[in-house]
Amino acid sequence: MATYTLPELPYDYAALEPVINPQIIELHHDKHHAAYVKGANDTLEQLEEARDKEAWGAINGLQKNLAFHLSGHILHSIYWHNMTGDGGGEPLAADGVGDLADAIAESFGSYAGFKSQLTKAAATTQGSGWGVLAYEPVSGRLIVEQVYDHQGNVGQGSVPILVFDAWEHAFYLQYKNQKVDFIEAIWRVVNWQDVARRYAAAKERADVLLLAP
Repeated sequence: MATYTLPELPYDYAALEPVINPQIIELHHDKHHAAYVKGANDTLEQLEEARDKEAWGAINGLQKNLAFHLSGHILHSIYWHNMTGDGGGEPLAADGVGDLADAIAESFGSYAGFKSQLTKAAATTQGSGWGVLAYEPVSGRLIVEQVYDHQGNVGQGSVPILVFDAWEHAFYLQYKNQKVDFIEAIWRVVNWQDVARRYAAAKERADVLLLAP
């Protein structure tokens, strides 16, 4: 049975300066993300043991742990690729991301409206969580989700294509308690090429994500 592994960063620790300093990238990836990978694998082992022994007293906690750690692993894996040192700006047709730009305008009225909503969703998440742009396959539109921890408060079936990490470990060493400043800065490193690829892939898979037409 395959286990989860920590993916390599697509750039070096200093690639996102000055938006995110190298120390944060190193700790965030090598320690925090690695912990979610280990947590998911450990929980799978514990569930296997529970099945072997027919011992289900801890099933609720184990299922919650699996959702927490696995979602943390998945969201972080997207997060690293959603950023690039030469990113930022507005997605434009001239840059080859016209379909994404059109979908944002159609779903949110304008790029400015979308940017404002995702910024507020990420910056005001209570406690720890994420702001997420997701493709919703039932309507075929893009939606913004405010994710608590890594897995709560999400629409079933939605596919994350752009994620902003609003956990304190993502910014505190550099931005202290100014989460809003960090979220505003993230827009300067958004990798719209990656987001556009994820949007295109999500649309292609829409027919198999739904249980019924």
